[in-house]
Amino acid sequence: MNLLLGIIYMAFISLGLPDALLGAAWPAMHRELGVPVSYAGIISMIISGGTILSSLNSDMLTRKLGTGKVTAFSVAVTAAALWGFSAAGSFPVLCLIALPYGLGAGAVDAALNNYVALHYKARHMSWLHCFWGVGASIGPYIMGACLVGGRAWNSGYRVISLFQIGLTALLFVTLSMWKHSAAREEEGQAGARLRLPDLLRLPGAWAALAAFFCYCALEQTAGLWAASYMVMNRGMSAETAAKWGSLFYLGITAGRFGCGFITMKLDDRAMVRLGQAVAAAGILLLTLPFGEVLTGIGLVMVGMGCAPIYPALLHETPDNFGAEKSQAVMGMQMACAYVGTMVMPPLFGTVSGAVGIWLYPWYLGAIGIVMVVTAERLNKIRGGRQ
Repeated sequence: MNLLLGIIYMAFISLGLPDALLGAAWPAMHRELGVPVSYAGIISMIISGGTILSSLNSDMLTRKLGTGKVTAFSVAVTAAALWGFSAAGSFPVLCLIALPYGLGAGAVDAALNNYVALHYKARHMSWLHCFWGVGASIGPYIMGACLVGGRAWNSGYRVISLFQIGLTALLFVTLSMWKHSAAREEEGQAGARLRLPDLLRLPGAWAALAAFFCYCALEQTAGLWAASYMVMNRGMSAETAAKWGSLFYLGITAGRFGCGFITMKLDDRAMVRLGQAVAAAGILLLTLPFGEVLTGIGLVMVGMGCAPIYPALLHETPDNFGAEKSQAVMGMQMACAYVGTMVMPPLFGTVSGAVGIWLYPWYLGAIGIVMVVTAERLNKIRGGRQ
């Protein structure tokens, strides 16, 4: 049991490792490939599309193969795609490989999150997503070390691929360990597979999907545009803004570590509300003309507020919809989260280009209000069922 939990922690690190690689490597990649800087968005959207597709099919895959095999095969596909990136010599080849890159990530993300929600306490969900943040931080560091050391960007992808290959071998060797907690897992496999229209008719489904969409839209928009807002609206230097921007992600990662202990006192619903309150206070600070330091503190508070929301929403899925439906609902929620990530940050870029970057905290605030309303709607529906 403890060994399996350790393997799951390693798997969450592996989920984070590739996530920030493209951004770290692209300044070197686009020059070598001879394509514009903006083409990174094309690759990112293809990866996101594959992730959404595999998330929606995670219930079918998990029913057929089980969580352990889905995790092992998905990591194997991701490892192969990363190796393919390292060997790619042209932009069209990268686009082709980006699809299995995304397909591997989506299925394992949905399957692992549901498995943890079914079998482990809330603190582990929070700490596991903290470890995802560790992986997401290590990936760019490895890429940077390769580039600074005189190697090409291909080397960074190859190193991460080798790590994933090693994890794949470990996952296949330890497949038998995933059969613990059989009673609730069998409950999760009981009944006919629900189609997407059936899932959307479940009480609370639309509220849950909107909450996940808004959370990821808030987190990704806040992180992507933070430095631009500080430079263009608050007059900070690019170096100072970049430092505060990195602290936003540190706030999420450190916050999730701390929230793992707080979950021993508060339930999932209370954790979501706590995170929303802290994020709201941070957004408010971003609107006030209190100088560089307090603006930066506001951004870090938004990150710390984000920390408990996503893990708590994920962990309460079996309680909200039942263990027998949780994998199907989890896949749908993850797909909606990825759509929020893919759509809302670029939308802000378009809107701010027309209106002004000053809109940044108000845009975040609007997303946050919708998230609070939909999360409370889900709570109300859940309360009515109990």
